[in-house]
Amino acid sequence: MNASFASLISNVSGPLLRIAGPLVIVALLLIPSNVDAQSVDLAINGVGLSIGDSEEITGVRLNYRDRGGDVKGIALGLPVTGGENINGLAYGMLGVGANEDMSGIVFGGLGAGAGQDLKGIAFGGLGVGAGRDVVGIASGGLGAGAGRDLKGVSFGGLGAGAGRDAVGIMFGGLGAGAGQDMKGLVVAGFGAGAGRDFVGIAFSGIGAGAGRDFTGISLSGIASGAGGTLKGLHMAGIAVGGSTVRGIMIAGFAAGGHDVKAFSFAPGYFVVDDGGVQQGVSISAFNRIKGNQEGLTIGIVNWARHLDGLQIGLLNFAGNKSSMKWMPLVNWN
Repeated sequence: MNASFASLISNVSGPLLRIAGPLVIVALLLIPSNVDAQSVDLAINGVGLSIGDSEEITGVRLNYRDRGGDVKGIALGLPVTGGENINGLAYGMLGVGANEDMSGIVFGGLGAGAGQDLKGIAFGGLGVGAGRDVVGIASGGLGAGAGRDLKGVSFGGLGAGAGRDAVGIMFGGLGAGAGQDMKGLVVAGFGAGAGRDFVGIAFSGIGAGAGRDFTGISLSGIASGAGGTLKGLHMAGIAVGGSTVRGIMIAGFAAGGHDVKAFSFAPGYFVVDDGGVQQGVSISAFNRIKGNQEGLTIGIVNWARHLDGLQIGLLNFAGNKSSMKWMPLVNWN
């Protein structure tokens, strides 16, 4: 090789190597780190940018659809995105989903959900939910729910609920509830309730109640009640009641229970079941105590099977008195 030719090679190869070197490095980075994952990763040790369905990436992933994999960072999908686990920020034009857990901030055009737990802030055009627990803020155009526990703030256009316990603030366009216990503030267009105990405040367009005990404040359009103990202040457009009542009951028409130690106001009818007891004050047109009255009843007609208190009304009856069982205006024993 003569000197002039060698000089020519040197003059040409130098710039080519300077250009090709970085291109080779980029080309090597573009080689999929896992062929089965069907992705192109600009990443070092799993950290960087992934385009496609990567198995695991810490950084940013852009993809069309998913088969699985873990994402830590940002997941963007058109129309959907997801994976086995997502931790970070996820957005899907139609939806976002994780087979297992999802945490962070999630936006799903139609829905967002996790097969196990969902923690953080999640928005779904139609619905948001998790097979197990939802912790944080969850908002769904139609519904928000958890198969197990729901903790935090939840909004559901139609309903919000938990298969087991709900703790926090719940808003349901139609209904909001928990299969077991509920603690916090609940606002529902139609009904709010807990299968077991409710502790907190409930506002409902139709009814609010608990299968066992209800402690707190309730305001409903038609009825409020508890299968067990009703404690606190409870108001309803038509009826309020519980097996055991402690506190204040205000109803548009009727109120009652079995063991009632409370202030009760019901313009139409107040009743205590067979063998029950009334203590406190009951104001109603017709106070009917089918057990023992130990407090004060005020009404048009007051009727007690066994009177150990005071009746004030136009007509009063005490079944346990030997004489003068019927008395006008006032009766006592």
